[in-house]
Amino acid sequence: MPVLSPTWTVERIELLKQHFEAGLSCREIAADIGVSRNAVIGKLSRLNLTRGRTLDERRLQDRTPVPRPPKAVPRLQFEMLATIYGEADTAGMTGPIDDTNRCSLMELDANRCRWPISTPGAEDFCFCGNAAHDGQPYCIGHSRLAYRPNSRARIMRG
Repeated sequence: MPVLSPTWTVERIELLKQHFEAGLSCREIAADIGVSRNAVIGKLSRLNLTRGRTLDERRLQDRTPVPRPPKAVPRLQFEMLATIYGEADTAGMTGPIDDTNRCSLMELDANRCRWPISTPGAEDFCFCGNAAHDGQPYCIGHSRLAYRPNSRARIMRG
C-alpha cells in the first residue's frame, strides 16, 4: 500500500501565502501548487487569509437583513380564490357539503367533484360526486378546503 504524502507541506503553505499576497486567483494558485481549487480555498480559510472586506465589514453586512420580495400568487390560483372567497355571503358557500351524490371511481365524470371520502382501499371509500363548476376538480365546498389562501392573504382580506 502506497504511503500518502500530506497535501499541505510547509513549502506548499509558504508558496500559497506568496501567491495569495501576489494577488493570484484561487484557480491559478491551485494550478501552480498542484492541488484542487477547493483545497486552496479551504486552506486560505483555515489560515484566515481573506481578500477584500475586513472582518468588521463582513459582520456588519451579515447583520443587515436582505429584503425579500413578496411571494407572487399565480393568476389562476388568485382567480380561483377570488371566486371562492369573494362570494362568501351565499348559503351554498357557508353551508355543509351535500353528501347525497357520493359515487365510485367508475361513476366519476368531468363535471363531478373528485374529493375522496374515507381511505383508499377501505370498504366505504368513494368520491363526493357533487357538481364541479368551471372545469375545477372539486365542488364549491371542497374547493374552499383545497384552495385556502395563506394567513397573510386572509388577514388582508379581512
